[in-house]
Amino acid sequence: MEPTYLICLPFAGAGASFFKGWQRYLAEGLSILPVQLPGREERFVEPPHTDAARAADEACSQVLQRIGPGSRVAVFGHSLGAVLAYELAHRLSGVTGLRLARLYVSGSPGPWNGRESRATGLADEEFLARIRSFAGYSHPALEDPEMRALLLPMLRADVELHESYRPQSDKPLSTPITAVHGLDDELVDMALIAQWERATTAGFNTVELDGGHMYLADDPAPLLRLIGADLATPEER
Repeated sequence: MEPTYLICLPFAGAGASFFKGWQRYLAEGLSILPVQLPGREERFVEPPHTDAARAADEACSQVLQRIGPGSRVAVFGHSLGAVLAYELAHRLSGVTGLRLARLYVSGSPGPWNGRESRATGLADEEFLARIRSFAGYSHPALEDPEMRALLLPMLRADVELHESYRPQSDKPLSTPITAVHGLDDELVDMALIAQWERATTAGFNTVELDGGHMYLADDPAPLLRLIGADLATPEER
């Protein structure tokens, strides 16, 4: 029987390896499928995307090359990954025979909200300080000058992509959406999380999990238990 795939989109500065350990939290029949975008990890020599539509087009192509016809999929994204996941879900919903079970968005306002505070164009130190304030989190590699030089172009591209993002379509999905919020997230409150209800004509719910904005970096297990319970049955509840 074809497994259900959980397609994972990266947050700003992250690569596919962030999701490497997630498989162990999921039951048999559920498979993690991380998307690796250019400019990171083994693709670091490739120019990173600064346009969400192009990133979502590539993600869609990558996913369809890796799954079989008639597959059942769900899509997950956190912060920047949430808007990429939304764009990818629109593309996958138009693929004949593909069963899009649910979209999971995390740590993000609704797709029409945009970002008020910006970091694009700032000098390096101010840019990194602004990113730390956005995320409440800083990758340890950014403390190393050589690693910082390698990571900054990709991180700047991700931030530009996020800050310039506008949805390609105002048409809501006909796929259920679960919007996830870290209980102590001081960057994105529940009112912003609830904006995702407008993005679907199917079921919508919000879930709060322990932790701050980057709760999934501290402990992904509660999130994956939630997703696993949702996707454990063949039909949506």
